[in-house]
Amino acid sequence: MKKYLINNNSDNLILFFTGWGCDEFEFAHLKSKSDVLLLYEYLDLNLDFDFSQYKKLDLIAFSAGVFIASIFNFDKYKINEIENKLALDGNPYLFDEYFGLSKKMQEILYSVNEENADEFAKNYLVKTQDEIEKFNHSKRTIDSSRAEFRALAEFYKINKENIKNIFNKAIIGEDDTIFNVQAQKEFYKEKLKIIKDARHNPFFKIESYEEIFKL
Repeated sequence: MKKYLINNNSDNLILFFTGWGCDEFEFAHLKSKSDVLLLYEYLDLNLDFDFSQYKKLDLIAFSAGVFIASIFNFDKYKINEIENKLALDGNPYLFDEYFGLSKKMQEILYSVNEENADEFAKNYLVKTQDEIEKFNHSKRTIDSSRAEFRALAEFYKINKENIKNIFNKAIIGEDDTIFNVQAQKEFYKEKLKIIKDARHNPFFKIESYEEIFKL
């Protein structure tokens, strides 16, 4: 996997497992008082980073990143305590037909290309014209996103029995059409909060990473 560090010279770190096809450019408008480590392009599960400098660690996992966070080996990096663990618009069982991505949705995601990316964002990621105008596509290639999708499927096949629901809070947009909202209610139960008038990408409703925890 790749990483991008926003260094604010803080003792606190927000570890952000981004979603499929993402990179740091999609979230460039978000501010933070903490340092933020964005993870993306999950072609492998290796991470070169020293967490020992931080006194406090919070975690946000978005979309497919919820699955990756659920199989990530935190012990390997001597991460013993994470205060806030938030699942945003995703489920640990990423390729489960009910809780995760349906086969139809998998086909839709894999078919996204340069020509239909804007239409896909309009139909599945954002809701209002204002959000569409603000939406920042990642700068990754379609080939890299498709390779990542195949890698995610393979990781799921290998690690399905090792998936852990590590999250103490979950959030989903009430109009999310990528993940089954009713299924998330059943899975997360009292941990789940529904965001009104939102699809899959809620980031344009907020200005900072800290606000995500308050949604």
